This record gives sequence, structure tokens and C-alpha cells, in this order.
Amino acid sequence: MTDYVQLAIEIKQLGQQAGFADVRISDVDLSHAVERYQAWIAAGYHGEMGYMESHGSKRYRPDELVPGTVRVITVRVDYLPGDAPDNWREREKSHAADAAVISIYARGRDYHKVLRQRLQHLADAIAARVGEFGYRVFTDSAPVMEVALAEKAGLGWRGKHTLLLTREAGSLFFLGEILVDIPLPVDPPTSNHCGQCRSCIDVCPTQAIIAPYQLDARRCISYLTIELHGAIPVELRSLIGNRVYGCDDCQLYCPWNKFAQKATVDDFDVRHGLDNRSMLELFAWSETDFLRRMEGSPIRRIGYEKWLRNLAVGLGNTAQHVKGRADIVQALQARLTDASDLVREHIEWALAQHLS
Repeated sequence: MTDYVQLAIEIKQLGQQAGFADVRISDVDLSHAVERYQAWIAAGYHGEMGYMESHGSKRYRPDELVPGTVRVITVRVDYLPGDAPDNWREREKSHAADAAVISIYARGRDYHKVLRQRLQHLADAIAARVGEFGYRVFTDSAPVMEVALAEKAGLGWRGKHTLLLTREAGSLFFLGEILVDIPLPVDPPTSNHCGQCRSCIDVCPTQAIIAPYQLDARRCISYLTIELHGAIPVELRSLIGNRVYGCDDCQLYCPWNKFAQKATVDDFDVRHGLDNRSMLELFAWSETDFLRRMEGSPIRRIGYEKWLRNLAVGLGNTAQHVKGRADIVQALQARLTDASDLVREHIEWALAQHLS
């Protein structure tokens, strides 16, 4: 007979060998999270992210998504670049007004590929130990309630910004899962340690965190710059500042992220100087430049048109600091001749900020 207690211990050891910072195990009962999830969808807070509702109950019933599943192995992978300075939070809060601010997680390789490979290595290692078994690996790539599963497995607690938090590593990490048909012993959940703190709520530039633990994604800068396909709402453009891909503010100001752990792999090291590039430099890229330089990056998936849209808004917002700056106005005007309708709308808005 299989010693499942010992097997769980071995799986966690194998996970660490595969490069995961933490590995925990939960059952598949997410009934506690269903009501909040359904209310969130009903309120329309998911915006254009139709995939958040298209799979119905499979999202909160892993055993329907992958029949036979009885346990979920959840892993954590830290992504703060290994060469980040000790004062990285202060540095991230003080980018120049004309600098392109890109979310930290997106400056290196696409985490989907990195995690999927490592999860598969872990699954292969488990198979070598127990023989053939039923499983599927996931990393932000299927209707899986990652945070709810991680929280249930004791990997951390859901912060007021809705991200997972841990006392040991803050929130700068990716999650991945292996749904398995092995009845492993489960780990207990941990307690919530946000207390009375509301730093993430107060600092959100667009006030997207409408209440503790409740996010209106339609106002979130990450949604606006990544998920939204059309025009960015006019009333939100000036609030985006120079954030051209994602937003880290709720994490930068969270006290727990003073404990953020640096990545142990070089996949998340900064590529193409994306931690310190001017918006003008990036706005000058041709589509060929964009596709070549963003090869293997999560940024590539938004496409060149949305990339220019976001940069146009950022360049428009430099008018809040230096209005009518000649090189910015010239760059915007030069793009008008070959811009798509979507990009042109945002360029014209940006020019209006500088020239009105």
C-alpha cells in the first residue's frame, strides 16, 4: 500500500528540486468561494474577460474540469529579479515621468512557459515514484481558481488587493497547479495578516479596489493595459500615468512585500532594459522591432496595436509634468499618418493634453 504521508513529503522535496519556493496540497472543495465569485461575475467586474465565466462550474469544481481529480498540488515561484537592489520598492516608486513603467513580472521571460515546464518536470518525477497516474498541469492557463486553491492549501492568504500574500515572501510570485487523482494528505490553511492596513486600497491610482478583497477589474490598470481590447475609457486615461503594461502599486505599498524573495532562476531577469526605458524609445519601435524584441515575453501577447495605444496614453500623461515637450509632440504627430483608428484616437488624446 502507498504511504501517502511519505509521498506528500517526497513531492514537496521534488518540488523544491524543480525550482519551486513552496509546494502545498489541498482538496478540491471550493464551495466557500463560489458565492463571492458568482457575485463578482454578476456585477460585471470582470469586464471583457469573458473566459472568467465561460466555463461555468468547472472554474470552482476542479474535479469537473479534470474528472478523477481529488487533490491539487499548488506551487509558488518567486519572480523578483535576482539582481534587484535592496531598495527596489523605493526605486520602483520613483520612475521618471517619461519612463515606461512595466510590471515587474513582465520584464523577463513569459512565466506561462517557465512554470509549465517546471510543473511537467515535477509531474514526471512523481510518475517515476508512483507509476502512471492521472493529472494535468496549469498555470494561469485554464479555468482554475488559483488564489482560492492556494489559500486553501495554506500557501498564504488573500490580501485586500485580492492577490495571495505570504508572511515569508509578500506577493511577488506566480502560482501553478497540478490536479491529481492521488488521495494525498492536505495542508491546513493559514490565517489572514492584513489587519487594519489598507495601503493597497488607498494607493490604487484608479481606485479599482472598491472594498477590501473586492476588485473592479474594469478600473484596474493591469486590465486596461493588457486585457481591454478597445479604447481605454477617457476618464481613466489621466490616472494611468506612465504605466504602459500592468501596474504594481498595490504590491509596492504593501508592507508584506519588504519580505519579497528574489527569483532563484534567471528566467525572470530583466530583458531589453525594460526596467529603465523611455516611452519615446519604445514608441519608436516598428512592429518588426516589437515582435522580435518581445519574443518569449508575456508582453508580446497584447500585440503591437495595444502596445502603441498604451504608450500614447503614457506620453500624453507626461503633460502633467512638462506640457508641450517638443520631442514628445513630434513623436506623437509622426505616428498619426500610419496609425490604426484605435491608436490614432489615443494619439489625438495625448496631443490634446500637450497642446490644449
